[in-house]
Amino acid sequence: MENITSIKIFGFMANWSPFFLAFVILVTAVFYLVTTRWYDEFEGGRPLTRKEGSLFAVNMILLYFMYGGPVDILSHILFTFHMVQMAFVLFLIAPLVYFSVPAYLQKYIASLPVIGPVLSLGGKKPLVTLMLLIGEFSIYHLPVVMDNLKMSATLHTIALAIMFLTAIMAFYPMFNKVEPEEEQMGGLFKLLYIFGIGAFLTPACALIIFASNPMYATFTDGEAWLSAMELCVPSDILDSIAGAGMISGPEYFSNSTPLVDQQTGGIIMKVLQEVFFGVMLAHIFFKWFNEEHRNEDQITEQALAKAQAQKDMHNRFRA
Repeated sequence: MENITSIKIFGFMANWSPFFLAFVILVTAVFYLVTTRWYDEFEGGRPLTRKEGSLFAVNMILLYFMYGGPVDILSHILFTFHMVQMAFVLFLIAPLVYFSVPAYLQKYIASLPVIGPVLSLGGKKPLVTLMLLIGEFSIYHLPVVMDNLKMSATLHTIALAIMFLTAIMAFYPMFNKVEPEEEQMGGLFKLLYIFGIGAFLTPACALIIFASNPMYATFTDGEAWLSAMELCVPSDILDSIAGAGMISGPEYFSNSTPLVDQQTGGIIMKVLQEVFFGVMLAHIFFKWFNEEHRNEDQITEQALAKAQAQKDMHNRFRA
């Protein structure tokens, strides 16, 4: 990919979206104001911890790089970067929301009229939300669906937003701080849930990896690709570059063939998904192990206290 840096020909605004940056800054500012100054207004409110604040900042920076930085424009040029974007947004940024947002704020958000019932669906019907996420991911990556969505900035943005919100809902049963611990899925079921997401994603990735021909016109056909590029590049800049004959398709930016790029993208998605899920599995397992060990200690202490009380009572009767 020796020509990958050539994306600078599209201009600064295409590579570093000021509009998405403004959105990210606004969301970040509101979050820090709520969690550092206005937390007393919420039931159970408390100051933001350093860990939560740092994770939220990292999450917003990642979100900007994925949808406002060079990764976004590269995701429309090379399928490999599209899959990098998908993996980070759906399987890293979405679950990190639950580790960066304080419990009291999660409870408040979950109590809102529309959001509450949607999130509670994730807790009560985890398999439904899991299948929703996998179904949306699979349908989105059907060639006819993806190629047509990328012809409309509005429809494409809505589709990505729905997938991201579904991912947040899908991770609700595992990481939420809203429901009492005893009402949530047990550690074993959480582990199986993670394995389930990975297993159901495999067929979609396999179809992409083992396809004998390139599947997406927006990554192979010059005309379709130029239309799709309008999602992230101002049309006047795109017209001037295309009119000057500087570029005619994504091949200008990569030495790999469309088929190799597509297969690499499928592999990258599967590898990143396994890495992110591996971290989740380790987190859930050790938390589950510690809780079980703690429960065993509590049971032992209670049994010893009960035995001591019975012994004391027996001694009193003997006296």
